[in-house]
Amino acid sequence: MRTSERIGIVAALTVAILAAGPAVAFEGTSPGNQDAALPVVAAPSGVAVLKKPVPPADIPQASLTALQYAAEGGHPVAQWKLGRMYAKGDGVAQDDLRAYDYFSKIANAHAEDSPTAPQAAIVANAFVALGRYYVSGIPNSRVKADPERAREMFSYAASYFGNAEAQYNLARMYIDGVGMPRDSKYGIRWLGLAARKGQHQAQALLGQMLFNGDRSQRQAARGLMWLTLAQDSAGPDETWIKDSYKTALAKASEDDRAMALQMLERWVQGRRD
Repeated sequence: MRTSERIGIVAALTVAILAAGPAVAFEGTSPGNQDAALPVVAAPSGVAVLKKPVPPADIPQASLTALQYAAEGGHPVAQWKLGRMYAKGDGVAQDDLRAYDYFSKIANAHAEDSPTAPQAAIVANAFVALGRYYVSGIPNSRVKADPERAREMFSYAASYFGNAEAQYNLARMYIDGVGMPRDSKYGIRWLGLAARKGQHQAQALLGQMLFNGDRSQRQAARGLMWLTLAQDSAGPDETWIKDSYKTALAKASEDDRAMALQMLERWVQGRRD
């Protein structure tokens, strides 16, 4: 099957799943199997192979060479580690194009792996990384901004692998109308899936929208519950999450606060069970 045909099937089935599925219950309850497996979308081909890598001075040559040897032999864990190193500039010179190439190798070779395979999380994260590169492109490289391709990467990882990061990124594209018309209904449903898996940015955005009634029916208590969970996991630089929580807490009525607390207790109990 051609890549374009596979992409079309993925898009059609993703819409069908969201349209047919029940509305998101925004508590922390476990949903049914809404992350149904979808056909494969192949990642970009034509990946460059690093034949003679030059190790930088700030990482042991033997360690880097061993990783590169394993990566060129097709080991997905080694490819993922090198991709992350080059993406972050962690021990090597930062190089997004090299990172993109390593993530592409993983996606090309393992897109059809079972979602329960040991390396499934790595494969899903590689698709997410590729999607993020396609959102804005890589300056002065062959990788150009391509929102439609970004949506395909996120959609595949979100639907086939059930990856929470992909679900959050896909939700943002629907809500913001990036590369497609805005569709808050689908965006909120993807946020709900990611939030229930503990993705704190999805929890924060979902909570904010529910508390304010932004493009959704206002559910102040549930919104406050999600914002409370999100602010507990937010990093020091994620001030928008902490600010949203503080604003909602100040505006919430006593009844909303009490109900949010009950929902939080049910969430914690459900996670323990």
